[in-house]
Amino acid sequence: MNIYLAPMEGVLDYGLRDILTRIEGVDCCVTEFIRVTDQLLPATVFRRLAPELEQGSQTYSGVPVLVQLLGNDPVMMGENAVRAAEMGAPGIDLNFGCPAKTVNKSRGGAILLKDPEEVHDITAGVSQALAGSVPLSAKMRLGFQDKSLAIENAQALEAAGAMRLTVHARTKVEGYKPPAHWEWIARIREAVSIPVVANGDIWTVEDYHRCREVSGCDDVMIGRGLIANPFLAHAIRYGQAGMDAASTWSQTCRLLHRYHHDVMARIEARHVNGRTKQWLRMMQRHYPQAEALFADIRVERDPQRVAVVLQAAVDALMIDVDRHTF
Repeated sequence: MNIYLAPMEGVLDYGLRDILTRIEGVDCCVTEFIRVTDQLLPATVFRRLAPELEQGSQTYSGVPVLVQLLGNDPVMMGENAVRAAEMGAPGIDLNFGCPAKTVNKSRGGAILLKDPEEVHDITAGVSQALAGSVPLSAKMRLGFQDKSLAIENAQALEAAGAMRLTVHARTKVEGYKPPAHWEWIARIREAVSIPVVANGDIWTVEDYHRCREVSGCDDVMIGRGLIANPFLAHAIRYGQAGMDAASTWSQTCRLLHRYHHDVMARIEARHVNGRTKQWLRMMQRHYPQAEALFADIRVERDPQRVAVVLQAAVDALMIDVDRHTF
């Protein structure tokens, strides 16, 4: 079993990858996509979205980080893949799943699934440029408007040189609306010979087991589920004992506090609170306690003030733990 931390633009950045991989369970991360157009990008662009390149292409906990590219020019995609590999990326992942309108409008992400031949040509361009120097993988949805080309796209990716395929079990039009169609991942698995990773709607340990049963995939990629519950990968791998919301909230609160200070050190003050509130809002799906804490910082604009509120929450939880223990 391998558990991959999904790429989520504007959410799962370097800081959150670092925080979430401090909890044992995640085997590999994929960066937010690096957009490739008509030029070879400078190294600074790669370092900005994948700072792990400067530390052995790993998070501080030693979890490898793959670089994801998005674009439609086979030559430029190949040249940029080579640059990322030369900078130390342990693998390149190609994005054929992004549902964002702005990305699709410029022929990037999921819209490319309308044309399996183009999907093949882009992937082949990258594969030929890399010449086996690092593994090449790809992530796709089941299609753009419908699923009629799902298997053809998967086979095109394999034929072009992709060595692993992650399938988000929804079309672009379906977005993130449940359910995820895991049965389609099973069909794709039967149609290709490369490893397939299941993605979509894995929020709980029970979801993982159902996905595994339906899709036939041991390996999964999780995004929103791990943001809502940072201990989900650990619980999937080692069991749920002591991993319930009541037991892990104090640790999660400390992680949130650490993340807030990390973001304060990295980005402009006016954007800091938005990142912290975004994560806390997503936690509410798993942690009832997150709703009250979110209410405490919802209208705060000063990052320092939010840091004070978070520290107070951590301190209060430590007192509660002490009282329960002694």
